[in-house]
Amino acid sequence: MLTTSKEGSIDDFTATIAELVKRENHHIDGFSIEVSIPPVIVANERAVWMYMKKKYNCEDWFKDKIPSQHISVKDALRLSINTSLENHLGVKSGVDLFRIRLNYSHLDASRMLQSSLANNHTCKRQKTDKKDNRDSLDDSHKSNLKNSNEHLCSESDSVILRTLESMLDHAFCEHFVIPPEKALKPCLLTTTCYRMPIYIGGRYLKFSRRVSQSCWIIDDERMGEASVEEIVGSNALLVCKGDNYKFHAAGREDIDVRMLGSGRPFLVEVSNAHCMPSMIDVQLIAEKINNSDKKYVRVRNLKLVNNQAWTLMREGEAEKQKQYAALVWTSRALTEEDLHSISSRKDLDIIQRTPIRVLHRRSPLERKKIIHWMNIERIAGSCQYFLLHLCTQAGTYIKEFVHGDLGRTHPSIGSILGCRAEILQLDVTDVKMDFFD
Repeated sequence: MLTTSKEGSIDDFTATIAELVKRENHHIDGFSIEVSIPPVIVANERAVWMYMKKKYNCEDWFKDKIPSQHISVKDALRLSINTSLENHLGVKSGVDLFRIRLNYSHLDASRMLQSSLANNHTCKRQKTDKKDNRDSLDDSHKSNLKNSNEHLCSESDSVILRTLESMLDHAFCEHFVIPPEKALKPCLLTTTCYRMPIYIGGRYLKFSRRVSQSCWIIDDERMGEASVEEIVGSNALLVCKGDNYKFHAAGREDIDVRMLGSGRPFLVEVSNAHCMPSMIDVQLIAEKINNSDKKYVRVRNLKLVNNQAWTLMREGEAEKQKQYAALVWTSRALTEEDLHSISSRKDLDIIQRTPIRVLHRRSPLERKKIIHWMNIERIAGSCQYFLLHLCTQAGTYIKEFVHGDLGRTHPSIGSILGCRAEILQLDVTDVKMDFFD
């Protein structure tokens, strides 16, 4: 970040920006320029236009002009520095994830403008409002003036800009000096360079029952040995040289549930990546994860994707089907009739109330879910243990479907068999989504 109010040539100015990009070690192949200006510049720009309109409205060359046809201050600034900045950086400008933001602020002018607009608003309200309402407005205004410089330059400026945009021409002319007075103090410029978030997506497999999906800490104590989020995210962050990351997945499994089969779709969102990863870099991330000594997690089909992937993953999440394999114990031996009773049921409708185990963090709702199919695989030498293979609608609580959760899930495996049923282990064996297949 660079803050300055000094004057200089365009070439000196763009050279300073280029030096900032290099000093922060950004690797870029393009850039786009963002410009933010204080409300006083917007007001002065409009005041100049109103002055021109009043003075030259009868001239033929001006009659058909509208404000949108002239070059704004923002665009003029972009155009004036664009070519020089391209030369210094050695890349072309355009629509790019890497942004150079020029933030111009004028605290004194913003404060005066805010005060002027607030006082004008108060005067109008005095005709209809009661005294206590006026006092409340005055107190609110006084409180706003005591806000920090940063707050004034962000939230207050936004309020002023919205007020100016909604102001009609005749009201604007009554409120502002036209043409505007000469500025005596320059704006303060803060230059920042950053890259918009990049997304790396794929599918992950989790082989340990001691690894959670996201970092899980209770009362400063870590639950489990690691998390998918940290294993995948930290490796992506290291290669991309970003500031931080967020982990997004299409659903989740409990810490004691393995994620097998083709894996679960996920995205890692890396903020302000100083290096834009190549296909080779992405493969390097996958290799580091997959070749880890502990073998907790594996990723597949890792690739760089755009920001639309997050929306597509969320839309597909609600429609997906999931397959499971559960090790189940029953309080009595199973018969062939039991096996047929389970396996013959297709698209079974069940009602699930929010499970007792998650009531402390989930709303107490009643959910309708579908069990699409079930199969039972006998375990040799045992008549009370078996593997239950099933395919369900997204969001089904499998553990509760097996044991019934004290009647909160109905029907359940226990109620269908007419005996006690307990789930001992659970694996997700497939997440059916057309995403990173």
